[in-house]
Amino acid sequence: MTLPIAIDSVGAACAHVLLTPDPLAKLMAARAVARGWRMGRLAHRFEADMPDRPARPDQPELLPPNQMPKRGKIGSDRARIAMLHALAHIEFVAIDLAFDLIGRFGAEFPQDFTDDWMRVGADEAMHFALLDRRLRQLGSHYGALAAHDGLWQAASETAHDALARLAIVPMVLEARALDITPATILRFQGAGDERSARILQRIMTDEIRHVFAGTKWFDHATKRLGVNPANHYQILVKRHFRGALKPPFNDSARRQAGLTREFYTPLAQ
Repeated sequence: MTLPIAIDSVGAACAHVLLTPDPLAKLMAARAVARGWRMGRLAHRFEADMPDRPARPDQPELLPPNQMPKRGKIGSDRARIAMLHALAHIEFVAIDLAFDLIGRFGAEFPQDFTDDWMRVGADEAMHFALLDRRLRQLGSHYGALAAHDGLWQAASETAHDALARLAIVPMVLEARALDITPATILRFQGAGDERSARILQRIMTDEIRHVFAGTKWFDHATKRLGVNPANHYQILVKRHFRGALKPPFNDSARRQAGLTREFYTPLAQ
């Protein structure tokens, strides 16, 4: 897929991804934008407004988190499909989160910021493709089940503040994935589903780099402001995150991502 000729800037390209509702078309648009940036076809301009909400397909049905049906034990095919569908939805929304971050806040940072988050956006598209393909191998597909509508709340809550967005999305939500994914991998392995387990291991390896990108640019921005990174992170999480940071933490993976205990331990409940 190539981008429309009229799209010649980073901002317009990011808006194009967010305004594409169809999952396959969004996946292809994300790849095309990342490739266009990498090949020097997009100017480092941010004149386009990002939408308040991305365009969404008719399916899956989006429900409040507290109305989502229970998935059950992962040993059954039905439960494994439900878990993979939930993860595919997270990755689908993560495509929009990455490109919204670039389009909304890229002008506030050096060009390397766009480099990093374009790679993240391409990764999220690849993760979604892997999970949707796995669902199809199991006789399902993305959109076959309901999904919760809570993920975009983090973007709406932090739409006004780049530091808040970095603190909440990569440094809380994606960091949480580093905590829980190893156990999920073991559950798939215990069910004899090595193929799904390998996909999740690949995703987790990439997510360490994503959290690292968040901590890297959070550190850059807080130093520019002259504030302590860990202290400012705690202020922003208390202000903008609806929930608690719950142990156990994957301290090793978080440390690889530059997110040391001084950031999150004081917030743990």
